[in-house]
Amino acid sequence: MELYFSLIVPVFNRPDEVKELLESLTLQTDKRFEVVIVEDGSTRPCKEICDAYKERLDICYLDKPNSGRSKTRNFGMDHASGNYFIIFDSDCIMPPHYIETVRTCLEHDFTDCFGGPDSSDSSFSNLQKAISYSMTSFMTTGGIRGGMKNVNKFTPRSFNMGISKACYEKVGGFKDMIGEDIDMSFRIRENGFKPRLLPEAFVCHKRRSTLKGFFRQVRTFGRGRILLNKMHPGALKLVHMLPAAFAVGNVLLLLAAALFQSWYWLLPIAVYVLCIFMESLIRERSVRVAVISIAAAYVQLFGYGIGFIDECITHKASRTTQEKLY
Repeated sequence: MELYFSLIVPVFNRPDEVKELLESLTLQTDKRFEVVIVEDGSTRPCKEICDAYKERLDICYLDKPNSGRSKTRNFGMDHASGNYFIIFDSDCIMPPHYIETVRTCLEHDFTDCFGGPDSSDSSFSNLQKAISYSMTSFMTTGGIRGGMKNVNKFTPRSFNMGISKACYEKVGGFKDMIGEDIDMSFRIRENGFKPRLLPEAFVCHKRRSTLKGFFRQVRTFGRGRILLNKMHPGALKLVHMLPAAFAVGNVLLLLAAALFQSWYWLLPIAVYVLCIFMESLIRERSVRVAVISIAAAYVQLFGYGIGFIDECITHKASRTTQEKLY
């Protein structure tokens, strides 16, 4: 059976990003796909933009009341005509060989679920490049986002995630919760499917455009990890606790330096900051991006750590999710 891809893109008030995404899709070397744009009750819809690309792309534009990204993705898959769904965030840009790469990989060694990594693009702002570095660096995530090739550990994320129609119909869709893509990946594995990383199938992901927005996002991720462990016992690993330890450790080192008035206590922080700067400088080849990467890394680790600790104490996300799902 020939694979026909349906690209599922939930959208909420992002017409400019959708235009960039659609433009990148017109440049694909493999044209055998449809684009399913699902407007999630936006006040700034992207219908006119989608209409402008109908001559160059097979676009299905759907508009629905606001219900959140999980139900919006499910709505898109329910209305798609393809036999394999690929889910993107609306702020992604596709390299020209993305579809061709995915098709080649799946035809050579088929899998019902895959995930791909993300990277930055030359058009990104310096802050977006720094955030992209922070979210993909071994110095911050331990290599678990997009770099883990072990199928027993790799967890596809919904900014770049493929699911066969057969897998979707058996497992069901995304749940309305924090960490819905990780929960989906766990349920896919629990149903006998093996998610796989396709390292060549990367996307350029803009992520957040402010450090404040980035902090809120990663704080939510930290909350979600506790919730996921309650739903899938064993989901919590040592690596997920490190941001909380990092946040507490940095505060203790700063307090020690202040109390004892010795700069020796700041050496571990200085070494870590230097490592981030050098790695980002080598990757991005920009001193400015490398400096901002230090701030992005600290925002990421402190945000995730604070969310993790807060959820351990308050169980706020867990209670809210139970009210929604049960």
